[in-house]
Amino acid sequence: MSKPTLLFLTHRVPHPPNRGDRIRTFHFLEHLAARTNVWLGCLADEPVSDETHDVLNRLCERVAIVPVDPFRRWLRAGVSLLSGRTISAGAFESPALTSIISGWSHETTFDAALCSSSALAPYLQRTTLEKTRRYVDLIDVDSEKWLEYSAASSFPKSTLFGIEGRRLRTLEASLADWCSGLTVVSEPEANLYRAFRPDGPIEAIPNGVNVDYFTPQIERSSERGCVFVGALDYKPNIDGIVWFCRDIWPAIREQRPNATLNIVGREPVPAVRELAELPGVSVPGTVPDVRPWLNEAAVAVVPLRIARVVQNKVLEALAMARAVVASPDPLVGLNVQDGSQLFKATTRDEWITKTLRLLDDAALRDEVGLAGQAYVTANHRWDQCLTPLMSFLGFDATGSLSPPESGSGRGARPVDCDTQSANQNSTKPEAAT
Repeated sequence: MSKPTLLFLTHRVPHPPNRGDRIRTFHFLEHLAARTNVWLGCLADEPVSDETHDVLNRLCERVAIVPVDPFRRWLRAGVSLLSGRTISAGAFESPALTSIISGWSHETTFDAALCSSSALAPYLQRTTLEKTRRYVDLIDVDSEKWLEYSAASSFPKSTLFGIEGRRLRTLEASLADWCSGLTVVSEPEANLYRAFRPDGPIEAIPNGVNVDYFTPQIERSSERGCVFVGALDYKPNIDGIVWFCRDIWPAIREQRPNATLNIVGREPVPAVRELAELPGVSVPGTVPDVRPWLNEAAVAVVPLRIARVVQNKVLEALAMARAVVASPDPLVGLNVQDGSQLFKATTRDEWITKTLRLLDDAALRDEVGLAGQAYVTANHRWDQCLTPLMSFLGFDATGSLSPPESGSGRGARPVDCDTQSANQNSTKPEAAT
């Protein structure tokens, strides 16, 4: 029996899997490519390596990578804002990708279409896809993030973020009118969506971790200090690590003058690079492999104050059997036991006390690290997490289309979308590949 054909759209090139959204979309892609013929369309905001081209072409039936010009991206984002739409929809709008989808839809019949994030949902509202089952992996309820940004910012950013949050909330709610299904990374995130759209067809498909890749080395050099790993151009990471270094780290250094902290991750912004001026703090920034930094650390810290969904950095540190101290927010959706599988810190005093305790007690670090590793191995392997994905997309165990649920019919109801029609652009489908 031939495999079904799937259109998969991602807002970034899903390789290399070196940041949160890419990790999730890449593992979605790997899982789906083994079971369907994937036609992948994605936007590229940075150079794409030959290795990435090779990996994606090996996995997919067809691949279209559409470069995004930064100036045009933000121009479209501004126009979108002024026209009453979301900034996100404008930022990810591409006439070239629109044309490619239109061309592909005339070449083949897609059995289902999936996109990553609400920002790409307008691409699925093409008349060429009106009879296709359409799904959106929201990843998280993005509107809530922007509303949190608004509450944590001063004017004028607070106003701008608030507008984006409210408009995104309206867009997210409207997806239930025409999508066959929506996914997020945790049940608490699904419940957040249900709070404003109770009838929404939403399910949780949690993030996983590659436990064969993120595994502790048997031989370790002496464990050294603390480590923070994450994209260092991402607002929640910037806010969290700057707060930790300014408010928590001086108290730790006062009691442990030899304590060190390595801040590892891609594209550190100036506010993060400046942290290297603090005693004991180093900012290696972008590294080819984060595993050696995790392996040699005594404690992995995750001090995020404005993050709600399952964090890959937590899963990876646990998989490496590192003792973790984390804020409550990045633990939402994880059934980990505070004090045995990791340490949760809410107040400043808890952060200081629990980090120092782990730094001072190697036996406790080992006990907590091994318990955390066992939890991740049992509950967050990618193959386990993605088991429901095919049935969620409407395929049965053989890869055939399952009959639609009675009264669903969502996949065949085109709704006006906030991006231009594919018919308005004459770019050849393969021009941007």
